Amino acid sequence: MKIGLFFGSYNPIHTGHLVIANYMANHTSLDKVWLVVSPHNPLKDKKDLIQVYDRLEMAKIATEKSENISVSDIELKLPQPSYTIDTLTHLKDLYPEHDFVLIMGADNLKSLKKWKNYELILRDYHIYVYPRPGYVDEEFSYHPSVTTTQTPLMEISSTFIRKAIKEHKNVQYFLPEEVLEFIESKSLYK
Repeated sequence: MKIGLFFGSYNPIHTGHLVIANYMANHTSLDKVWLVVSPHNPLKDKKDLIQVYDRLEMAKIATEKSENISVSDIELKLPQPSYTIDTLTHLKDLYPEHDFVLIMGADNLKSLKKWKNYELILRDYHIYVYPRPGYVDEEFSYHPSVTTTQTPLMEISSTFIRKAIKEHKNVQYFLPEEVLEFIESKSLYK
């Protein structure tokens, strides 16, 4: 199978993540998409992250009715910090029968040179890129391993949702209702 790996903190998972995953799973050559919940992205600040098991649970709640989108906790089983190349290598060892494709936003493609062993990622894996507002990458957009998709442009961010929750603003429709109920039941992001 051809599996797209959509890495993220999912802090929290929201409608934008799900639209992108759904597009990749149903409108590209991918058979399935795995949302890979990252304990901590080495290039991001850790202070706003809630507990990883809550983020994992929200991702599972959001995708439980999906046929071709599922959640992976593989990075919770690997040494920290988690680097994409190490996770890809580990997954290839575990599932040699699958072809793995990396899913990333244009903002991440622009910063790819900062990633550990990014050259190996470009050499050994294909990357499907979804558009992000204000980001165009001239360096890697035309690389033979990179495919820019027509995924709908999503301007929803987890940062926006966390801030809105903290300010007691309504975030209905920005994330699945069941995820919002989970957040409220645990008083997350207050």
